[in-house]
Amino acid sequence: MIRRIISAALVLWVFGFLWFAVALPQPAGAQKTDAIVVPTGGVGRIPRGLAMLRARAAPRMLVTGVDAEVRPREFAAEYSVPAPLMACCVTLGTGALDTRGNARETADWVGQRKVRSIRLVTSDWHMRRATYEFDRVLGHGYDVVPDAVRSEPSFLTLFGEYNKYVLRRLAVWVDL
Repeated sequence: MIRRIISAALVLWVFGFLWFAVALPQPAGAQKTDAIVVPTGGVGRIPRGLAMLRARAAPRMLVTGVDAEVRPREFAAEYSVPAPLMACCVTLGTGALDTRGNARETADWVGQRKVRSIRLVTSDWHMRRATYEFDRVLGHGYDVVPDAVRSEPSFLTLFGEYNKYVLRRLAVWVDL
């Protein structure tokens, strides 16, 4: 009986991984939101967020998880952000070290503004776990629009991220 349960769990895990790896989330359409949120850590995330800001998909953007030593002027120079756009519309959040921290930092930020919908811009391989964390922390009353940045993740990246996603869901399920 125990072997059957373990075998069933293993088969479920394998098929889950195949789904996770093959059906990566896609970029969002032109849907407008109240804000754009970009967790740092992946190639293309910040440029995609800035492109959406410039396209007026939202009036403001939070970049969460920025190193505390990064100054707005340095960020603006690195990503060619004009000073007026930086001053009015881009917030650099330095209070997060991981995805859960990104979600908590975002919750604090949206709580100080009249934000009810966010465009979450992150890597395709990171989107499922990020959306899960953001939905959990923000709760009902907020609309999270996933906007995945396409990438070519390695097997190890997908394997690691899938396991993080599964373990996080299990931890929440058993209330850890």
